[in-house]
Amino acid sequence: MYKAFYGLNDNPFSIAPNPHYMFLSDRHREALAHLTYGLGETGGFVLLTGEVGTGKTTVSRCLLQQIPDNTDTAFILNPSLTELELLATLCDELEIKYGDNPTLKQLTDLISMYLLNNHKNGRNTVLIIDEAQHLRSEVLEQLRLLTNLETNTKKLLQVILIGQPELQQLLKRQDLRQLAQRITARYHLLPLNKDEIALYVLHRLQVAGRHEPLFTRKAIAALHKHSGGIPRLTNLLCERALMAGYGQAKVPIDHKMVNQAAVEVLGDIDVSSDKRWPYVAAAALVLAFGLSFYLFNRSAIDENSNTASVLPPASANVVASGIDNSPMTVTTAVQPPLSSSPAVNAEQQILRQAMLQSSSIDNAFAGLFGLWNKQPIMGLSACQAAQQQELACYQQQGNWHSIMRLNYPAVVYLQDAQANVFYGVIVERQAEQILLQLGEQQFWVNKDWFDRHFSGTFEILWQPDSVLPREIGQSSSLAQVQWLENSLAMVNQRRARLLSQFDSDLEQQLMQFQRQHGLKPDGIAGSQTLIQLNLYLSQQGPRLAAAEVRR
Repeated sequence: MYKAFYGLNDNPFSIAPNPHYMFLSDRHREALAHLTYGLGETGGFVLLTGEVGTGKTTVSRCLLQQIPDNTDTAFILNPSLTELELLATLCDELEIKYGDNPTLKQLTDLISMYLLNNHKNGRNTVLIIDEAQHLRSEVLEQLRLLTNLETNTKKLLQVILIGQPELQQLLKRQDLRQLAQRITARYHLLPLNKDEIALYVLHRLQVAGRHEPLFTRKAIAALHKHSGGIPRLTNLLCERALMAGYGQAKVPIDHKMVNQAAVEVLGDIDVSSDKRWPYVAAAALVLAFGLSFYLFNRSAIDENSNTASVLPPASANVVASGIDNSPMTVTTAVQPPLSSSPAVNAEQQILRQAMLQSSSIDNAFAGLFGLWNKQPIMGLSACQAAQQQELACYQQQGNWHSIMRLNYPAVVYLQDAQANVFYGVIVERQAEQILLQLGEQQFWVNKDWFDRHFSGTFEILWQPDSVLPREIGQSSSLAQVQWLENSLAMVNQRRARLLSQFDSDLEQQLMQFQRQHGLKPDGIAGSQTLIQLNLYLSQQGPRLAAAEVRR
């Protein structure tokens, strides 16, 4: 209806998947690289998670386009199946014939025979399951059993699980630990930032035939605010805003039209952040006063009972931080003893409340900036604010050991028992405990608690010491090759060799480093490899522990 008015030859913001409008942000490309790496190795399971509408299907479609021709692919879109139904669907996708009313064993034998024949003929087999958070635990276990078929070097069936964040929580179940250990690559896809939303909107408009800007800068900011960076929601808001602009015969689309579109699409929208600030400040003061009152009364009780004690940081499990960031130690534990006194219950409640109130990643980044003696900048994303202050952002998928190996304070993505997402900052490490900041409070928690709540995604700030080359490989200058040798030697705590060329030993050292950090082991030090190396070599900024062995 409005296409001629805006000079478009197509509807640019349809939510129907259209390969012509495929937009790959840096995050999507990174997700694609992780999945490609996972499939290129020894097989097993590859995991892609993300919120609804973040572009998981886009990444999976790109992955399908890159799968070699000698690969047979089965795609399951509705995984709400029993074990028998799953195997039958897999047979249907791979065109494996089976009789009426087959048993589980018959289907398993047919699939095993198919996989063996494929391997003998030099063909690979990949199973992709979308909406995998709906898979039952017994079905996941059946999938694991299917991947037991292997040679000395690879699995004969590779499985890609695509799902919402609940899938990560599902795979943390004790009865699925064997499957979780077979995941060779995982990536959690985050929403787009404001700059990426601008590029996303511009890309879709250009594909539809319009090359002039149509949305103002304030309109783009409003789109990002209301959509939260979710591409699907962005499409809905843009579509409604274009309809409004057409009705008013108005170009360009401004932030007021986007705000109105948000009311119509999403319902009531939040009050702007500047109007919310007084309420947030008041709530913070009330929280601080309540916490101080609790600690004061607790101290009085301890003094009267002559049981006051101060535990060392590695033993104390809860630290409450005041508004001025001067921590006050509370001699309590997150993991309570067998006796459940009222005080322990109150302390657990403090932790639970802190978790509930830590749903803003911006607040978590504010805490991370504070550790660098920096601060967020109003109107800029965390990474943009970092760049303005000569820092850089780095996001990675990993576990406890990945974070401790890097030894940087980190914003961590966490989940409670109900799969609600919250964010914290790892401030310090002592042995198997970390100091975790949630909002204005800090808690000593142990590795077990962290492993049960960590979703696998973390982000750090770091300060590059120099401008990095694009890559270092066989054709690079001798100075760059020697720098790479010196850097790997320092990371591995060995003596560096004097090189005259990029030799095979250096290539093997580089590939080993890449494998250890989930990078593609291609023997070329590309941008991700160089960043990872520089994270280790940088002497700038805070660390979790004074000294850390890095391997």
